[in-house]
Amino acid sequence: MVGLITTLIITPLLGALLVSATRNYARTLALVFNLVTAICVFTIWRNFDPGMPGPQLIERHSWLPAIGAEYLFGVDGLTLLLIVLTSLVFPFALLAQRMDRGFCALMLITQAALYGTFTAQNFVLWFLFYEMSLVPTFLLMKIWGGKNRDRAATKFFLYTFLGSVAMLLSFLGIYFFRGTFDFAALAELGKTGDVLPGNLKWLAFAGIFLGLAVKVPLFPFHTWLPDAYEAAPTGVSMVLTGTLSKMGVYGFLRLLLPLFPNEIATLGPWLLTLTVCSIVIPPLVAWVQSDLKRMVAYLSINHLGYCMLGLFAATAAPLRPLPEMQAALSGVFMQVFNHGITAAALFYFVGLLEQRRGSRGIDDFGGLMQRTPVLCGWMSVVMFSSLGLPGLNGFIGEFLIFKGSFAIAAGYTAVAVLGLLFTAVVFMRAMQSLFSGPLTEAVAGFPDLRPNEKWTVVPVMLLMFAIGIAPQFLFNIFNNAVVQVAQLLA
Repeated sequence: MVGLITTLIITPLLGALLVSATRNYARTLALVFNLVTAICVFTIWRNFDPGMPGPQLIERHSWLPAIGAEYLFGVDGLTLLLIVLTSLVFPFALLAQRMDRGFCALMLITQAALYGTFTAQNFVLWFLFYEMSLVPTFLLMKIWGGKNRDRAATKFFLYTFLGSVAMLLSFLGIYFFRGTFDFAALAELGKTGDVLPGNLKWLAFAGIFLGLAVKVPLFPFHTWLPDAYEAAPTGVSMVLTGTLSKMGVYGFLRLLLPLFPNEIATLGPWLLTLTVCSIVIPPLVAWVQSDLKRMVAYLSINHLGYCMLGLFAATAAPLRPLPEMQAALSGVFMQVFNHGITAAALFYFVGLLEQRRGSRGIDDFGGLMQRTPVLCGWMSVVMFSSLGLPGLNGFIGEFLIFKGSFAIAAGYTAVAVLGLLFTAVVFMRAMQSLFSGPLTEAVAGFPDLRPNEKWTVVPVMLLMFAIGIAPQFLFNIFNNAVVQVAQLLA
């Protein structure tokens, strides 16, 4: 009998086959299959017991016995959070623009790869789906991207592929010594520091760290991201920032932290320094950007930096009281979800402006509030959410990250707070240039949000308010997972 998780992974693949075989209604069919996957995710959520430790709804079958690799999937709090996020971002991205059947089919393949990545419980399966996401994303960017798409797609592929090779070599080394790819078995070895002997641990750590740091991305491995986000079509940019970047954060939590806690603690000051650079430098670069998409791309690095701050503060600082560790990790989990929603919405609004104007330079607009008050109002809500305004979803995660990190790594966190200030300046500059001032002639004929655009964006806006006002329904998903991670690291 096919399990729920297998059904979740197979459904988008079947959708991709059907969409690619039809000439018309490609986006409608893709959305229908997204609805089916959403039902699967909701069923998994209903059957998930947040009070139970460890993975649930396990699907285990013999697969490659010669190398000890099983067909092994499961769901824990972090996994469930990420598959819910994936099920929200993909239909949002498909509704952002009309594209042909090839585009929709590749998007569905990417969605299936993400479901597999977030639910796999051994490295062979995880790596298979991790790499599976790379090819369709590369093609989406290279075929349907904008200016400089060839260079951006090639840069994205090379950075991610080389990082993946480094991870693969590291895990092959671990397998040759320990004979297992199973995450749970390797995590038990990580508790005692027996994953690899001697300096081989540092080589394996470096390979896995490099692959994940590129994917997040963490400074200074971030240089592929602005080019990729700028060149990608709107829907692909939404998926890149909303879900694919979360594969890196997930990898740190699922792979690096359980396997190498001592190495992370040893390198704590260096890792926190890189994190602070990821938070402070990108908004300064975003400040001087003239392209709206590139500006949002740099701010995405900044917000993912908050996740890494909470993560490394909870794992690498010398003194780590358990309540503060749990607060920081809860903030990381919440920020992963909230950033996915908010950053995707920002790219959606930038795409709307580009569709209307034919360009997306900050100076190409002016006085929009006079012509499109609804569009400007909702876009302002998303910007304020990204700033962490209380009452919106962005506030919860950032508050918990800073609350926990200040108590554990006060100096680094104090410097990181400057990132909030710089981000606020960037958004205020953008709002002033886009919405205020005299109405420019080029935007005098702009339509406000159309009915189909309202139906697309209003549910996302309501979700932002719901999380900002009553976030407990999300905390209930991952609270037990946070406690387990904190106890493991403590």
